[in-house]
Amino acid sequence: MTEDLRPDIAAAAALLPSTLGSKREIRKLIEHLWEDERVEQLSTGMYGKGNGILVRTDRRLLFLVDGWTGATSEDFPFTRISSVQWSSGMLMGTVTIFASGNKAEIKNVHKEIGKNMVDAVRATISRPAPPIYTAPPVSLSSAPSGGADVFEQLRKLGELRDAGVVTVAEFDAKKAELLARL
Repeated sequence: MTEDLRPDIAAAAALLPSTLGSKREIRKLIEHLWEDERVEQLSTGMYGKGNGILVRTDRRLLFLVDGWTGATSEDFPFTRISSVQWSSGMLMGTVTIFASGNKAEIKNVHKEIGKNMVDAVRATISRPAPPIYTAPPVSLSSAPSGGADVFEQLRKLGELRDAGVVTVAEFDAKKAELLARL
């Protein structure tokens, strides 16, 4: 079965102890992925009344049921997941996902795979957000007050506004200040 799959899906499927009852979902998984999304881990499980697969990608958790009469999927982007929980029994366990005020329980997840998946999701959602670049403040008050310089400063200020570096309110305030110099 893995020879017809995308390499990342085939690699994740090869690590499953059993694909019993999930081969159809694994084959159809590519239809449910976002552009350039990479599958990192798969597990079988049960969500609601459907048996399907729980997929961990580089961007989200996805639960997919693809039956004869239709397909159902629910995704949990990492940016929306506040926490995940793992509880296990002898052979199987439950992955509980808390996302955007909702709680989802995926049951009958293989014990070892479920624990690894939850640990990986925790590591992903606990990473600090990348720093947001902020431009240094623009100070035009130290420039000479000649008429030609004022128009040049207005032009540059307009470019900064158009680029989103300064707000419209900041632009209007500085524009009024510069025009008052004329």
